[in-house]
Amino acid sequence: MEEPKNSYYINIQSHEIFSQPDGVEWDFKIEATPSQLAVLERLFDKTDETDWDSYFRAHIPFLEYHHQPENKEYDRRLFLIYSFLYYLGDEKTRKHIGNMGVINGDLVERS
Repeated sequence: MEEPKNSYYINIQSHEIFSQPDGVEWDFKIEATPSQLAVLERLFDKTDETDWDSYFRAHIPFLEYHHQPENKEYDRRLFLIYSFLYYLGDEKTRKHIGNMGVINGDLVERS
């Protein structure tokens, strides 16, 4: 049996997911099943963890950004989040993310 999809509104900066758009700041609208929403929540949680790792590592002046595994992991997670939002998003969301240039152009062209 296929899970029903519901509309959700995403604030990308705060990693918040809302079921209603009224009275909240949101960036992207998606249509997702409960399982898909759980995946997105987990991606946000893991990104928050790597974000803190990067924050603490940034205070060590002799370590360069691109040599740190935490930073690569953070960048990879952001790519996964935007790719997932693109996949689940409405037309406006897909267009916005496609124009941002944060995901591979091949992904944009295939959908």
